[in-house]
Amino acid sequence: MRNQIVKSAEYNQVLDMMYLAKDGQISKRRINVLQIGEASFRAYCFLRKSKRTFTIINVLALVPIVLKESRVI
Repeated sequence: MRNQIVKSAEYNQVLDMMYLAKDGQISKRRINVLQIGEASFRAYCFLRKSKRTFTIINVLALVPIVLKESRVI
C-alpha cells in the first residue's frame, strides 16, 4: 500500500481511498497525497475539503482516478 501512496505523490495523482477510522467506521474519500512519513501521510481530502493525516495501515484500498479529456473536433 505504501508504494502506491508514494507513486501517487510522485505523479500528483488523485486517488479514491477506502479508509478505516479509529472508531471502526469505514469511509470512502477522494484524496491527493501531499507528504509521506513512516507510518502516516498527509493528503488533501476532497470530502472534508481540508488537509488531513491518515495512518497507512488503516488504508483498506486505493484506486487511481483516471480523468479523460474530451475532444471537440
